[in-house]
Amino acid sequence: MTIDAIRLVIADDHPVYRDGLARLLSAIGGFDVVGVAADGVEAVELVASLAPDVVVMDIRMPNLDGIEATRRISAASPSTGVVVLSMFEDDELVYAAVRAGARGYQLKDADDDEIAAVLRGIARGEAIFGPTTARRLLDMLGRTTEQSTKTASNPFPQLTQREQEVLESLARGKRNATIADELFLSERTVRNYVSNIFTKLQVEDRAQAIAAARDAGIGEAPA
Repeated sequence: MTIDAIRLVIADDHPVYRDGLARLLSAIGGFDVVGVAADGVEAVELVASLAPDVVVMDIRMPNLDGIEATRRISAASPSTGVVVLSMFEDDELVYAAVRAGARGYQLKDADDDEIAAVLRGIARGEAIFGPTTARRLLDMLGRTTEQSTKTASNPFPQLTQREQEVLESLARGKRNATIADELFLSERTVRNYVSNIFTKLQVEDRAQAIAAARDAGIGEAPA
C-alpha cells in the first residue's frame, strides 16, 4: 500500500470470493481494502463511515441487494464510485445498476488485471464497463430510445396494429359493417377487435373508446 492507494470497500455475501478478492487486490498493490461487507446494509454503513474511493458491489446479497445499496451510496456519497462485480450479465440487471448510479459493471470471471484496471478507472472518475457489457448496454439504450419514439407517436402501444386500425376507424365514426368491408374482415371479427379495444383501454363502450382516441389525436369527428 502506498500513500496514494485507492481505498476500497468490497461488498459480497460469499466470504471466500470477498476475502480472496481483498487479498488479490492487496497483492497487486495500489489498493487499500478499508472494509468488507456481507450485505447491502453493511456496505451503505461502511461507505458512510469510511468514505472509500470505490465500492466493489455484488448484486445478489441478503437484507439489501446491490442495486438498492448502489442507489443509496450514489445519493449519499457521490464522490464514491461504485462498480458492480457480478456473475450475471442479464440486461435488466445491467440497466438497473447503471440507473442506480454504478459507474462500472464487470463480470466476476474477468482476469485479475482487468478488474484492477476497472477499479483504477472508476477511482479516476471514469465510467468503465467490460466490452461485452458495454455492447449490451448500448443495445439496451438504443432499444429504449426506439421504444420511446414509438410510444411518443403511438399513444396506445398496448393495442395490436390491427386493433389500432379498428380504433382509428371507430374514431372516424365508422360502423362495424363499414370497418369490416374496408379491412376485409367479417363483422364478427371486427366485434372481437372492438371488445379487445374496450378491455385494453379500460373503457365501457364505443363512445368512451372514441373519446379516448380523439383525445389522443386519433381520428376526427364525422363531418
